[in-house]
Amino acid sequence: MQDSAGTSDSAASSGGSSSLPASSGDSSPGADALRVDFYVLEEASSTGRLKLACRLAEKAYLAAQVALVWHTDPHELKEFDELLWTFMDGSFVPHDFLISGAAPGTSSIQEIPVLLSAGTPPPRTVDIIINLAPEVPACLGQTRRVAEIIDGDDTRRRAGRARFKAYRDLGIQPASHNVHG
Repeated sequence: MQDSAGTSDSAASSGGSSSLPASSGDSSPGADALRVDFYVLEEASSTGRLKLACRLAEKAYLAAQVALVWHTDPHELKEFDELLWTFMDGSFVPHDFLISGAAPGTSSIQEIPVLLSAGTPPPRTVDIIINLAPEVPACLGQTRRVAEIIDGDDTRRRAGRARFKAYRDLGIQPASHNVHG
C-alpha cells in the first residue's frame, strides 16, 4: 500500500458517499468479484478508525445490506459495540455479536443487519466485511466487498500495507481513498 500521499481522495470522507454493492440474490462471492477498499485516515487515534467503521456499518444498514465487522481484539470490538450506540445523535444501527458455538441459522442471527465478530465466521454470506483486524479476514469467501480502515498509527499502517500486498497476491486490486475529517 502506498502512503496516503499516493492514494486518491474519496467521497467516503465525512459526509460523502461510498457506494456499497447492491445485493444480487444467491450469487457466490469469489476472488474475481471481490472489491476491496482501503480508507486511509491521517489521525493516529483508534477512535477515528472506529467512528469511520460505525459510519460504514450505518451506511450498509440503511442500504438494507448485511455487514460483518471483523476484528481479532474482543476488547476493541466491545468498544466499537458501545460506540455504535453513541457515534452520532439520532443514529440507530441494529447489531449483535456472533458467538462461537452458537447455532448457525437461528432466526435471530439471520435477522441481524450488522454482525460483530472477534474471529467467528458468519453463518451466511454478507454484503460487506468491515475489517478492523490486523490480518486479512479468514472469511473472504463469504462476501463481495471488504472495507479496510487504516489510521495514522505506525503499527496499524504497517499491518495495512501487509494486507494491501496480501490482496494483490490474491489477484485483487484494492482501491485506496484518503478520508478527511
